[in-house]
Amino acid sequence: MSSGKTTRRWLLGSAGVLGTLAAGARIKTARAQGETEDVLKIGVLGVLRGPAASWGLVNKHCAEVTAAMYNERGGVDIGGRRYKVDVTVTDDQLDPKLAVAGAQAMLENGIRYIIGPNIDTTAAVIVRLLRAGNAVNIAYGFARYLYTPPQRNSILGMIASYQDAPRIYDHLKTSKGVRTVSFIARNEADSLNQRDEGVRGAYGVGLTINSASVTYPYGVTDFRRFMAQMLRGGSQDALAGVRGQTYLGPPTRPSGDMPDLVVLSGVAPGDAPLALIALRELGYKGLVSTETAQDARALAQAGPAADGFICVGGASPADSRSPYMDEFVRRYVERAGGWDDEAGTKVYALEMILRTLQMAGPAAIDDATKFLDAVPTFAIDNPFLKEKKTLRYMGQGSFGQPRQIGVPLVIEEFRDGAFKPLFVGAAE
Repeated sequence: MSSGKTTRRWLLGSAGVLGTLAAGARIKTARAQGETEDVLKIGVLGVLRGPAASWGLVNKHCAEVTAAMYNERGGVDIGGRRYKVDVTVTDDQLDPKLAVAGAQAMLENGIRYIIGPNIDTTAAVIVRLLRAGNAVNIAYGFARYLYTPPQRNSILGMIASYQDAPRIYDHLKTSKGVRTVSFIARNEADSLNQRDEGVRGAYGVGLTINSASVTYPYGVTDFRRFMAQMLRGGSQDALAGVRGQTYLGPPTRPSGDMPDLVVLSGVAPGDAPLALIALRELGYKGLVSTETAQDARALAQAGPAADGFICVGGASPADSRSPYMDEFVRRYVERAGGWDDEAGTKVYALEMILRTLQMAGPAAIDDATKFLDAVPTFAIDNPFLKEKKTLRYMGQGSFGQPRQIGVPLVIEEFRDGAFKPLFVGAAE
């Protein structure tokens, strides 16, 4: 991770560059016969390596498949003209400095619509670039400030932890008799924010917090020491927050008993199997959940230790898919080598960009303010569901403005090597 001083230098240096950018999301490219075609350039900026790689790779595969499906039909029709969809992908490695460099390069290349980044820290550092470059991103960080006025250029692409976690806890309280919960988080801003929001949500549904102060470092491979400390209740008051900017509830002393539920706050897909194995090796037999989407192929590596793991699922369960979504799934499997459940949510990103551009008109291709003006009234039949449902932007309740794609809320349980729906709901 870069220092705050380094990040500020990147942001200040980029402001002058962005001030001289020419409009150019709509690019002319030469054909073999000397003709030209209109090209709509889309960026994907996210993590493509390391324990969180699946989050960015799913964004990449979804955008590439959607672009290919449109291009094979002659491109996307905006205002009576067809545009080939061209996707540029950049790996930010969860590094804020690389996220800034990647976003700056995309904007200089005429890209005004970016999918990603994947976490709070990388999403936050490009906000100023988006504003200066008159661009919009579909982000996957959960921090509320990214989507709350005066910010307006970022749109949340999935269900946030503070929207799904209370529903998970309430469901488990009612159906499984859960009364106590312990949290453990990676010592990184995104994970810690999800931990804090989760603690608030647990208090809101009446659960007792056994522990919420234990963290583990990025890159750890043996989780047993950290899990053992968390199961004991930690070495501090259960609600000793590392940032201290929010009141999470009354102080709770560890009871010494095993919690009914362990929450792996913001756990990366590559870390989840190792964390689950450590918990079961330590004798923990209770429930385990997280607020984020996970990778079935990674979880399968944990064997029986992953059975019963609860997480956010893809927003397109198999029995609800439209023919269009079935075709997307087939094409995705061909490209990625298998189906990623989270793709059922991230398929929405590029589709929503293209559909909103169609509604906003050609002027929005180079002017993102026109795109944002269309967001409040945007509404279409959800193309991914066989049942007639309206798809729109939401977020008024959470952010004070519609800055979230209205994907369905699907909570799943991993069992016998596959995700199975636990319950379905709505974020707002």
